[in-house]
Amino acid sequence: MNDFKTDFLIIGSGIAGLYYALCVAEKLPNKNITIVTKNSASESNTKYAQGGIAIVTDKEDAFEKHIKDTLVAGDGLCNKEIVQMVVKQGPKCLKKLLRWGIDFDFKSSGEFDLGLEGGHSMNRVLHYKDITGLQIEKSLLKRVEEYDNIKILSNNFAIDLITEKDLKNPFYSTQQTCLGAYVLDEESKKVNKYISTITMLATGGVGQVYSKTTNSQIATGDGIAMAYKVNAKVKDMEFVQFHPTVLYEEDSSSSFLISEALRGFGAKLRTADGNFFMYKYNAREELASRDIVSRAIVSELNLRGDKFVFLDCRSLDKNGLKEKFPNILKKCFELGLDVFKDMIPVVPAAHYICGGIAVNKWGQTSIKNLYACGECAQTGLHGANRLASNSLLEGAVFAEKCFLKSTSFFQSMSPDLCVNDWKENSIKKFSNPDFIQNTTDNVRTLMWENVGIIREEYQLGIVRRKILFIYRDIEDEMKKHAVNREIIELRNLAISALLIINHSLKRKINKGVFYNLDYA
Repeated sequence: MNDFKTDFLIIGSGIAGLYYALCVAEKLPNKNITIVTKNSASESNTKYAQGGIAIVTDKEDAFEKHIKDTLVAGDGLCNKEIVQMVVKQGPKCLKKLLRWGIDFDFKSSGEFDLGLEGGHSMNRVLHYKDITGLQIEKSLLKRVEEYDNIKILSNNFAIDLITEKDLKNPFYSTQQTCLGAYVLDEESKKVNKYISTITMLATGGVGQVYSKTTNSQIATGDGIAMAYKVNAKVKDMEFVQFHPTVLYEEDSSSSFLISEALRGFGAKLRTADGNFFMYKYNAREELASRDIVSRAIVSELNLRGDKFVFLDCRSLDKNGLKEKFPNILKKCFELGLDVFKDMIPVVPAAHYICGGIAVNKWGQTSIKNLYACGECAQTGLHGANRLASNSLLEGAVFAEKCFLKSTSFFQSMSPDLCVNDWKENSIKKFSNPDFIQNTTDNVRTLMWENVGIIREEYQLGIVRRKILFIYRDIEDEMKKHAVNREIIELRNLAISALLIINHSLKRKINKGVFYNLDYA
């Protein structure tokens, strides 16, 4: 095992991790910043965020309106202080993003071309076509490359956190301290030890725990699982948001997101026989929050026995569609759908976890020197349901807060720190590849069919027992073989699934995206 020391260890390379790295690099040019990411640096959920970033920039808008929209979407469970902080810090973070080279769409008048999405009372979503997340990811990575004190390690998979109880020192405090992480180098197949003064988890969400998701393949709940394993506080995992409109493709495991901004532009939902239905469920119709629209679609599908509903764009301005949604139009055309003549078949899919690693307003977890930011963190902003396009905003604002706190009292780790080495069980090559694929499919199917948009107490109990057995099987396999990324990802998926189920069983009232038939 190789030992490495760094001042700041960042796990994840989405907007949260990259924003944080750039802030630290600018303030502390003599400190070492290491970003580890289990795929290429550009692969993250940020990359797939089509809609944009919600920030108050228009003179007709106001902080109070954005705050109110967020609180309404969160269904009474948002932390109002956090909501106010995030909304009011948005313009400041926007200035940094613009300084770092992020592009957004502008009107001919020179003002931002602001989009409207479900749950928003005003046009306030800054966007770049329908690939805002990709634009932000590419621009931030380009900026990161300009700093000599930032090192990105692609194809390096963080498998466990190192905490104070691993120290060969009996005089540790009652509060655990994070000292870095054990990281698997995919090329060398070796586990390396990274000791760091500050560790930041920016690992994204848990979408891959479901068989139908908009999330990147990397969204396997790694950060949440690692934090949970060292007893960090985890909160509100029952609140999984499903995006209402994902392109329906027969016999396809991919889930292509049809941006909520398309409904903000005027697209309407219809049943298979062409009837509008959202008016039956909410006065805001297609612009209701995601939990309402998703449940409405599921209700219609269950009533009719259909596999999908339609999103109708046929009456919308053609030039506007081409200008604002080129990526969506291109994907539809590739599948033989002419959105100017044909309706788009859509279904809901798992999209965003509103819970995660509990943090305070500075992004600090219950473990000393361990920070969490982005989708893996439960900040209090979203409550029981995320308002559309608040996630990129949250990632930027909390990265800023983490930066301010973690650098305000920074002192490098003692060079003589002694930590126990990672102990591999054996060097035997994993000999049961079918186990990983079959078990992954089993977990994802169980979660999709029983712990989805609509849940029931009895089924939750049955699925919990089944996944507990699966988790024990995973642990048995890990004891037999050398560690590899696939088995650790599967472990993390199972832990995330159990957290979602356990938190669902504890909630006895329906709120936001959580809906249990027993409490309807």
